[in-house]
Amino acid sequence: MDQAKTPGQVYGKLIGSGVQAAISMNNGLITTVAPVEPEQLNTGTEELWIAPGLVDLQVNGFGGYDVNLAGVPMEDRVEAIKNMTHELLKMGTTSFCPTIITAGYEQIMDSMTAVRLACESDPLVDRCVLGIHLEGPYLSGEDGPRGAHPKEHIKDPDWQEFLHWNEAAGGKIRMVTLAPERAGAVQMIRKLVSSGILVCIGHTAATHDQITAAVDAGAAMSTHLGNGAHPLLPRHPNYIWSQLAEDRLICGIIADGHHLHPSVVKVMARAKQGRIVLVSDAVHLAGMPPGKYTTHVGGEVELLPSGRLQTSANPLLLAGSAASLLDCVAGYSQFTGAELSEAFTLASAKPAELIGEPQLGTIATNRWADLILFAITPETRKIEVRAVIKRGETVYSTSTR
Repeated sequence: MDQAKTPGQVYGKLIGSGVQAAISMNNGLITTVAPVEPEQLNTGTEELWIAPGLVDLQVNGFGGYDVNLAGVPMEDRVEAIKNMTHELLKMGTTSFCPTIITAGYEQIMDSMTAVRLACESDPLVDRCVLGIHLEGPYLSGEDGPRGAHPKEHIKDPDWQEFLHWNEAAGGKIRMVTLAPERAGAVQMIRKLVSSGILVCIGHTAATHDQITAAVDAGAAMSTHLGNGAHPLLPRHPNYIWSQLAEDRLICGIIADGHHLHPSVVKVMARAKQGRIVLVSDAVHLAGMPPGKYTTHVGGEVELLPSGRLQTSANPLLLAGSAASLLDCVAGYSQFTGAELSEAFTLASAKPAELIGEPQLGTIATNRWADLILFAITPETRKIEVRAVIKRGETVYSTSTR
């Protein structure tokens, strides 16, 4: 397959229906989706499938590049975000929220500034970045729910502080994860929601009533449910059950096979009945070769061939997610028995709808031409990306590497 940079038309089988189709594009939009006869397909000997570009609401880094890079000049931070965007595109993630985690005031300011400058200086990055996901510092301080977030920077919500960070970001904060049990959290949720920001519950030790109060105030998503939690919980009630039972909450999950046992993914899928979005929560070592690495957060870590990223000191402890969102699509389908098309929907249309981007996540006329062309290896059912299109332009192709 040899797609030009602006191909105009692509051919393949649509992931949802299996219909063999030609998709025409112009000015970044899909203009037609028309069925074609098999002999008209211009895909060579390999059967190609077409899916919408993936939408990842939680990305800390990828391919060796870190959103939360610290202790380096601003130009290095900006370059890291640009390079990370290109690495994500290779794996079919065409839209994402760079996720800035708990740190000191100035570090968060610098991270916000870096994302803004990367978007301002690179049109492709600007098209890919939906907005910033601020995960912290308004989280639980308890060991377990706090996860790897540094305890010394955990604090109660501060609206003025948030406004300063959002100003540095150029108004790009689109999501905030917080713990509803913190003092002032419900008032903060109301202010964020009234400002058009998606509020998520995460890294929490909240009671059932506190979770209900947060949802009443407008919280709409659970951040990586089942992770950032105590290792032991009461049978019931507990904050995982409460969020699963709350029909107004969309459940974000990491279906990499490491953060949640496959049986847990299956149970969550049954409980939420489609009210799920898949996220990668990838850290900067995602997409890197297996081996031992030194990180600025977890110290010595090891990335196994299975994709598990664990601390060297205690291999039972995860050191973050090393999965792409495409890996999580495959994992969700495998763990739950869902059709691959359903898993793609939970990683494209569903998160796009949740964050308020109706032009993304579906293959239809007058929607953005964000597409993945891929093959499925018959023996292993592995998804192999062949080309990625962002707003009608081929941004990655195996035929032009």
